[in-house]
Amino acid sequence: MKELIDTFLNYLAVERGLSNNTIISYREDLNAYLDFIEKSNINTLSKISKNNITSFMFCQKEKGISVNSIARRLAAIRMFHRFLTRERILKDDPSTLIDSPKLWKKIPETLTLNEVEALIMQPDARSVQGLRDRAILETLYATGMRVSEAVNLKKDNVNLDIGFLRCIGKGNKERVIPLGKKAIVSINKYLEGSRPKLLNNKESEFLFVSRFGKKISRQSFWKIVKKYAKSARIKKPIKPHILRHSFATHLLEHGADLRSVQEMLGHSDISTTQIYTHINKDRLKNIHRQFHPRP
Repeated sequence: MKELIDTFLNYLAVERGLSNNTIISYREDLNAYLDFIEKSNINTLSKISKNNITSFMFCQKEKGISVNSIARRLAAIRMFHRFLTRERILKDDPSTLIDSPKLWKKIPETLTLNEVEALIMQPDARSVQGLRDRAILETLYATGMRVSEAVNLKKDNVNLDIGFLRCIGKGNKERVIPLGKKAIVSINKYLEGSRPKLLNNKESEFLFVSRFGKKISRQSFWKIVKKYAKSARIKKPIKPHILRHSFATHLLEHGADLRSVQEMLGHSDISTTQIYTHINKDRLKNIHRQFHPRP
């Protein structure tokens, strides 16, 4: 059975192009599932029933595994069994009729427009690193890119003349995202006055580089956002994707349609993007409660 898991994970990596982190998560989930099946004295996959999978989920719950993690493990199990039936290793898929545990989607923290403005204005544009940091913040907010995507953004994938960049997202999926005027100005200033000095006669294909002339790390991106949020006296908990969440929320608040926001964010499923509509509803409720004469 472990060999079949290896075959399945190889299929996900080669045929589906899933990231290494996703493959590692799937391996962990399926190994936990397989351990449970073996302890249930089931020695062949064909003997696995719907009840066995349900029992595994309840066992995970009793161990204190979060609902989100259980749902993720069920998704891995479903994909695994679907793969086995498609390859005709199994005749039936016992996972098809199992309901996924309901997920309480956490509404992500976002910044207000004023907070975004204060954050972006914190870097000192007179310094080499300040020019770079402002370009980073402007790019994250202008595009809604994931931090991992911005880190790997290549200079040749940014077209400032027409105001677009080409982004490689999850699963090596490519998307094109527009850049706003302020982001274009900021990136131009960085390219002219900062990047050559950071490179110091070195070469790099990546847009954003460190003070050592190498590709900037995810940790550095995270520290940059946190550092300037602190200096802007933003009290909210700052997480790496806060500018991405703010990008989506502000677009929807100003009338953007959900499909366009989905495309720019690179979400494969629109239900993932719909979480930002809940933020709008909560905001409207708060406004109603605060200002209506009969709340």
